[in-house]
Amino acid sequence: MATRKEFVTSLCCAAVAAGFLLLASTATTTPVDAAGPEAKDPGVRAGTAGAGNPLPALSADQLAFFQDGLSRFVAIDSVGGTIAGETDSGLGPTFNSNSCGSCHAQPAIGGTSPSVNPQIAAASDNDATNSIPDFISASGPVREVRFPFLLNSNGTLSQTPDGGVHDLFTIAGRTDAAGCNMAQPGFAQMEELGNLIFRIPTPVFGAGLIENIPEHTLYANMAANAALKQSLGISGHPNISENDGTITRFGWKAQNKSLEMFSGEAYNVEIGVTNELFPEERSLPPSSCLFNPTPEDTTNFPASGAAILSDIVAFSNFMRFLAPPVPSSQGIPGNPAPRSIANGRSLFIGVHCDLCHTPALQTGTSSFAKGLNNQSAALFSDLLVHHMGSGLADDISQGTAGPDEFRTAPLWGLGQRIFFLHDGRATPSNGGLLTAIEDHASSGSEANNVIRLFQQLDNRQQQDLLNYLRSL
Repeated sequence: MATRKEFVTSLCCAAVAAGFLLLASTATTTPVDAAGPEAKDPGVRAGTAGAGNPLPALSADQLAFFQDGLSRFVAIDSVGGTIAGETDSGLGPTFNSNSCGSCHAQPAIGGTSPSVNPQIAAASDNDATNSIPDFISASGPVREVRFPFLLNSNGTLSQTPDGGVHDLFTIAGRTDAAGCNMAQPGFAQMEELGNLIFRIPTPVFGAGLIENIPEHTLYANMAANAALKQSLGISGHPNISENDGTITRFGWKAQNKSLEMFSGEAYNVEIGVTNELFPEERSLPPSSCLFNPTPEDTTNFPASGAAILSDIVAFSNFMRFLAPPVPSSQGIPGNPAPRSIANGRSLFIGVHCDLCHTPALQTGTSSFAKGLNNQSAALFSDLLVHHMGSGLADDISQGTAGPDEFRTAPLWGLGQRIFFLHDGRATPSNGGLLTAIEDHASSGSEANNVIRLFQQLDNRQQQDLLNYLRSL
């Protein structure tokens, strides 16, 4: 049997001659006259979630910290912690939702945007007077909003970067925020100027494994199959921390270094809770909307055990000990045959999706838990950022990730996702997963030649590949 290196070399020679590769011989060939109906996304996989569970073999103490983190992750925040059923404090003055778990909910806690958007209810919770922007709907994805550019003093669009999150809602009108009258941002004006971009929640399943992949592994994987990648126009690079020069890996642009940084930023930006990493209130709120000393989330010094931790550390423990999703061929709409799933896996490699969506990377040795040590993490990502072209560009730069660059999204758990791409534009109503694949291609995208190979597949082969992805 040919080695991977021999296989890659033979394909590379063909690429040099032809400009881009024909379908690799690993894929099963289906006669064109038996291609079947046009391929479509099978849809969200039904059945057991296979996600949201702790890593196996956690100690009793580690499991207790996981459960403590989970309870805080799903807690609902109010302004001062005085509302029945809302057990945490610090909400606002601006926010996108009132609980981590409300947005990271599909198909289980720790996932991504659910089918019913929780932002609709959060907007009017406890008599808040927010209006719902027209880009938020009950059946659409959870979204945060960024403004790529600042406005000039005359209200026209400048070319000075903004890039920050502008929260959807304020606490004005809430029963626990008497006297606050802070207005929502001018989304209608920004929409008219074309100055809105969106992000949806990234799943955090298996996040501890991602955190524990050594840098040398990521660099080695980046250097692998260099000739083949070059022939296809694939490059990619890590996003780099400006503080210590190491690889950052969490978020749509891999902008956050660690799970604790990821937690601290989200707690402050998405819910409005100041904390030990982000201790100041955002957006220069009026004094009438400030109700708590800052930071609002701190280490609980009088407590003991898990209770001593701040929320952001507890969130980090929950995500770190959260097991990766379990793949399954059961519950895929249409009940594809095992042969279809197997053929789809071959085609995934044959058209070279695997050059960015690396099927598995090895973790190192962790001081957190044995369950993180030396594991094969089947994340389907190289954790690098790649140019995705004009079609997906959001004009936001974060760290060394530029305006059209995004982290290769991990695909584990993809079978049960509803919305795709960084802004949730690919939905069940417009083609879902198939649309997400095709939207990888646009001027300047590193994925263009891979998408050409996908488009050369006949209908049945494309369907097999989609079925395989829905099994992840």
